[in-house]
Amino acid sequence: MKPLVSAAAALLVGGCTAQLPSPVAGGDPRDPSAPVPAVRHASVTAGTVDYRPVEPKLWLEQNKGVSPKPAEGM
Repeated sequence: MKPLVSAAAALLVGGCTAQLPSPVAGGDPRDPSAPVPAVRHASVTAGTVDYRPVEPKLWLEQNKGVSPKPAEGM
């Protein structure tokens, strides 16, 4: 019975010990004087392309846009 009581007492007392500080990479996040980067606004729709339906072009206009340019001097 005594070993059980001493083990329970050790566990209870062990829970009251001071915690070691956790390792921190870089600056301490709890430091109120730590430098903070400026806040920037970035639109969530920046760089998007509008893909709404449009009226079709005449086929002659479409062909002129994709056909090879005539060689000069011929």
